[in-house]
Amino acid sequence: MTRDQMLAHLRSADAVAREAAAHGHHPFGAVLVGPDDAILMRQGNIDTVHHAETELARRAAAAYSPEFLWTCTLVSTGEPCAMCTGTVYWANIGRLVYGFEETKLLALTGDHAANPTMSLSSRAVLDSGQKKIKVFGPFPEVADELLAPHREFWKR
Repeated sequence: MTRDQMLAHLRSADAVAREAAAHGHHPFGAVLVGPDDAILMRQGNIDTVHHAETELARRAAAAYSPEFLWTCTLVSTGEPCAMCTGTVYWANIGRLVYGFEETKLLALTGDHAANPTMSLSSRAVLDSGQKKIKVFGPFPEVADELLAPHREFWKR
């Protein structure tokens, strides 16, 4: 996947995040991209426990073989938390792309009760495993765009 393709898929995940926010959910979105660069699944955030990336990885694991998922990429608007990153690992998704770092989100949410972030990067989680999942991100050129729906949402 080229950088331009990653940016295009980040914008697709952002559209999912904005739709989730329009329905009152946290503004996170993720897409699963196949080896042919086609989007196979989309998922918005549901709630504090049912994150976009976790739900997408679980759905993907139920729908596709581990061998196929190893050729796929999960693209997320923000850096996945430890739970989501672990689910990507166990689902056998071979690549992870995210737009902005968790630290940027923490700067916006502070100690918001609905988003008690963990200071544990997705790379640190994946580096603890035996499989070498490739990680790409953050992408500073789209971070402001991807963080935009969070600025209003977390003021509620």
